[in-house]
Amino acid sequence: MSTRITIAIPSKGRLKEEALKRMEAAGYGVEPPKDARTYRAAVAGHPNVEVAFLSASEIARELGKGSIDLGITGEDLVREGLPDSENRVTRLAQLGFGHADVVVAVPEPWFDVETMADLGLVAADFRQRHGRRLRIATKYWRLTQKHFSQTHGIQLYRIIESLGATEGAPAAGQADVIVDITSTGSTLRANHLKVLKDGVILQSQACLFAPTPGTDDPDRRETVAALAGALGA
Repeated sequence: MSTRITIAIPSKGRLKEEALKRMEAAGYGVEPPKDARTYRAAVAGHPNVEVAFLSASEIARELGKGSIDLGITGEDLVREGLPDSENRVTRLAQLGFGHADVVVAVPEPWFDVETMADLGLVAADFRQRHGRRLRIATKYWRLTQKHFSQTHGIQLYRIIESLGATEGAPAAGQADVIVDITSTGSTLRANHLKVLKDGVILQSQACLFAPTPGTDDPDRRETVAALAGALGA
């Protein structure tokens, strides 16, 4: 049985750059593939470790399938992309880059709406006054439903799938509020939206994850533990 393990790293952007730096600093420098179109790479001095370059969302899916041994990706993608993620993957380390929050934001002119409890009252009022449910634009269906329904007991809402610039949905009349990811808040402010005081659903950053359960092969398990430990787990 092969003892080579696979760690997946984002295939582009700042997450890729920061992940490669972190691997280098941990003593697992990734050797650039000879063919730029190749999505696999070796690790200098560690022939039993292979790197797979995947999109950040693919990494979440592959972790859920257990087809990779380790993966570096945003926590928001794992929590949103994988049902029951708490039991299917283990977060081994927060890596300190790729920070962004998934938040609930409402129009700034809603002066009397500062908390989720306030928004719950608004949702009830919408049904009474307008004969429809509060509309929430988002691409984070799972996190939104958990935060609204399970955490705050708000049931009177409808999710509008967002395929593009979610922040513009209220101004365009497509939604009343949004759930979206933000790193600085500047885009929210530019669209006259404000984050509720208890509206931070998830403080996300790039993390090192492993499938649950991991491999039962002792040699592979040892290799995974060594790499995870070097990366801060």
